[in-house]
Amino acid sequence: MALSRFASLSSKRPAVIALLAIVTGASIVRAEESLRITPVVRDSQVLVSFVLDEAYTPAVREAIASGLRTTFSYDLELRTVVPIWVDRTLARTTVTTTDVYDNLTRRHTLTRTVDGRVLQVTVTDDERVVRSWLTEWTRVPVCDTSKLDPTRDYYVHITTRARPLGGSLLGLSKSVSGQAKFTFIP
Repeated sequence: MALSRFASLSSKRPAVIALLAIVTGASIVRAEESLRITPVVRDSQVLVSFVLDEAYTPAVREAIASGLRTTFSYDLELRTVVPIWVDRTLARTTVTTTDVYDNLTRRHTLTRTVDGRVLQVTVTDDERVVRSWLTEWTRVPVCDTSKLDPTRDYYVHITTRARPLGGSLLGLSKSVSGQAKFTFIP
């Protein structure tokens, strides 16, 4: 009986090893993307600039070239540290960039929105412009400084999502998040 259990476990070993290799590989791929965040206080506003490095992958390029609407969404939250409790969120902003590629004209229509309002639309055939629009934002207003207390520490937390869904064997949405701390000095 004990011998049959051992034989059963050893026959499952390759499957377990393969599963661990896949999970480890997925985490290594995810680690390649990084989010650089720069919060700045200027003109009575908290402004956030950020870059999502290594997100414009061959898979993203293929999805765009196939004509699929490709959207990068970024959820920005301004938070303050609350000791022995959940950190308090002071402001939220969602920004998105959408690329619709027309296979006939070979042109990209890029749309940027902030909290659902269209901010800017451009049409281009330059892939460098597409990459920049999808992965870089500059000076996004998140909060008015009148809501900030100079005696507290703050940080900006950003979570990103890309559509079409991909990057997961289970079909889960791939996301990257990061944060940057800052001190408000009036």
